[in-house]
Amino acid sequence: MAQRIACVGPSSRADSSLWKTMKRRYGAVLLIAILVAAMAVVLWPRRPAPPPLVIGGELPAPCRNVAFEAVIYVVCTVDLRTYNLAVFHAGVDGKPFGSLEAFDKAVAGEGRLVLLAMNGGMYHEDLSPVGLLVEDGSEKSPLNLADAEGNFFLKPNGVFLVGKDGKATVMESSTYAAAKPDVAFATQSGPMLVIDGQTHPRFEPNGTSRYIRNGVGVRDENTVVLAISRSEVSFGSFARLFRDALGCRNALFLDGAVSALSDGDKMIVGGKFPAGPIIAVLARQPLTQ
Repeated sequence: MAQRIACVGPSSRADSSLWKTMKRRYGAVLLIAILVAAMAVVLWPRRPAPPPLVIGGELPAPCRNVAFEAVIYVVCTVDLRTYNLAVFHAGVDGKPFGSLEAFDKAVAGEGRLVLLAMNGGMYHEDLSPVGLLVEDGSEKSPLNLADAEGNFFLKPNGVFLVGKDGKATVMESSTYAAAKPDVAFATQSGPMLVIDGQTHPRFEPNGTSRYIRNGVGVRDENTVVLAISRSEVSFGSFARLFRDALGCRNALFLDGAVSALSDGDKMIVGGKFPAGPIIAVLARQPLTQ
């Protein structure tokens, strides 16, 4: 048997008055809530906008600041017909310089003008190179084709070199082993950033590994491009910098976290980090009569 359901609502004058009073109170509470919310939006302390990037200090003559994919880099374009570029590791005593600061002081003491210096490859705890190192035509450490863990062994890795003919190139380590070029200066590192116009196949477009990083590319046989980020950057973005912004068909990663750049007198990027191999650009020595 169906039951009749009575509708619930105000059934008398007293009930109607109570209903209206409750509606007014609810309306007042709602209005107060809206006003409080509006005031909170206006008065709540907002996170300040990030300050504009301020880059101070003069850069060495071959260098400039370059913005790429929201990261600022110091990019040094070195014409080998104008500047001397060399790879260094140890002083006259046979001991590793150990840092850019020590290198700058040692070379200045010899009366040579360092325009810029950058850490130039990976090293063991004793500062010896992990891979190939050639100084002034003399091989100090052999080519390393081994497989192991770490960035150096993220194949393909590669070699940056300046030949005895004064021409520069970046090539894969296996290609170097087969070609056996006549080398004046060379340093091996890894991974390659750009290989014949393509970024390293193992790189994600913008991976989560972020460090201040530095690398070297070659635009043509006379033009070497050194770059170091001023803030953390992924491998993928760093590789695209060399390929897309700097015009390098081949480029090599040098290091991260300990990346540093000096102008022969003071640090521009990085701090008192240890260094194994060092790439340096020096003013040409005047010809003696």
